Amino acid sequence: MPSLPYQPLRVLFVTSECTPFAMTGGLGDVSSALPIALRSLGVDARVVLPLYQGVDRSRLELLPGTLMVPLGSAHIAARVWRGWLRHGVQVYFIEHDAFFDRPAIYGPNGGAFGDNLVRFAFLSRAVIELPRLLGWTPDVIHANDWQTALAPVYLDTIERNGALARCASLLTIHNIGYQGIFPIEEIGATGLEFLHPRTLEHFGSLNLLKGGLCHSTLLSTVSRSYSREVQTSAFGCGLEGVLRSRTDDLFGILNGIDTEEWDPRTDPFLPAHYGVDSMTGKAECKAALQRNAGLPERPYVPMIGVISRLTHQKGMDVLARTLSRILELDVQIVLLGAGDSDAERFFDEATRTHSDKFRGWVGGFDQRRAHLIEAGCDFLLMPSRYEPCGLNQMYSLRYGTLPIVRATGGLDDTIDNYDERTGEGTGFKFIDLNPSTLYDVIGWAVSTWYDRPHHVRQMQERGMQMDFSWTPAARQYEQVYYAALRRRRQVPSFEAAQAQP
Repeated sequence: MPSLPYQPLRVLFVTSECTPFAMTGGLGDVSSALPIALRSLGVDARVVLPLYQGVDRSRLELLPGTLMVPLGSAHIAARVWRGWLRHGVQVYFIEHDAFFDRPAIYGPNGGAFGDNLVRFAFLSRAVIELPRLLGWTPDVIHANDWQTALAPVYLDTIERNGALARCASLLTIHNIGYQGIFPIEEIGATGLEFLHPRTLEHFGSLNLLKGGLCHSTLLSTVSRSYSREVQTSAFGCGLEGVLRSRTDDLFGILNGIDTEEWDPRTDPFLPAHYGVDSMTGKAECKAALQRNAGLPERPYVPMIGVISRLTHQKGMDVLARTLSRILELDVQIVLLGAGDSDAERFFDEATRTHSDKFRGWVGGFDQRRAHLIEAGCDFLLMPSRYEPCGLNQMYSLRYGTLPIVRATGGLDDTIDNYDERTGEGTGFKFIDLNPSTLYDVIGWAVSTWYDRPHHVRQMQERGMQMDFSWTPAARQYEQVYYAALRRRRQVPSFEAAQAQP
């Protein structure tokens, strides 16, 4: 490990979500599991997020003092609460009820609150003030997605020569499709008095993610393939040029999974436990899932699971166009998800019209049912148009459930395609996302189930023995943190660097 005068390394992980306190998707899982894994390596990793309405304050500790957060022409008072994750990881909650005491994190019914710019600018600016209240100075501020992308901007501008002058930053892109775009006239709400087309302005709008990409010391994505994809016009969502200009500063680090929560040998949500040496419990889970779904208990029919947001990104429109044809095969399909209202209505109706083969649970998320689907199904379908990392395919492998995935992003990185000559591989991959190709790859998996069951068993064993824990990722992040610290000491601010000939 490089020799630096920081022992232990101190990292402030800034996020808008953190399981189990507040989450809408994979970011919440990452925001708890990664700091826990870093802590096990000796890194003093701490988390900060807003105190949302749904967080149970009775389990938190109110810290003394008031956090005064400068934003625009005002100073806004906030209180700070402290909670804990496993292994003693401290979590700080920024309380300001006018911004965060609401029934949703980002907006009602999947939408956006009209003041989200101010809400998350406040969070990012509070992060800069928080170390003064704590008497604890981080070496690295690790921001995540657009909601916290202004933290590196504040660090590289307002705080460039302040108390955090030696603090580096890392911005992780979990999904570049969400960038925090607002009318450029609202720049004053951020408290930033400059506006440069290379930083916050993008095609006439204010783009928070772009600002973070320009001002962070280093950047990362959540898989190797996604780090390459976002530098292309097909996946960069308009920011590919910015990312190509920083290609040497961009790292692709595959997410891990919480192997304590997701373990078929101990999972409290399952009616029976099992492992690679004995799969009897998986058969019991399948029967329980069929009963729960109201489907015929047929142990030898392949069950295909879908656990997904019901959105265009996830390829749910293509699945909808192919579903009737797929159900002509001898299969059963269960689906759990929420999202687009049209998709929810379609899969709800499919439950009624194909009640012997299909069951959809739409409109919400049920953790117990998600675990049962992972354990009880034989295949898990993820036909994503793009997938920065994906977690469900890793859960599936751990549970002996073979993924059927589009070869993109983290799905491509984590799944080895089946070779029917040798039985090698851990799942089934396809490239072109259209109804015909989706039907063909599902048919390939189903024929393998019926015609080459020994290959299915080999792939199950191979997948269940793979290491998707957070430890490898945490070690890579630790190396990137040290690289960011070295870079911070040598490189001037973004604006100053751009002014150099």
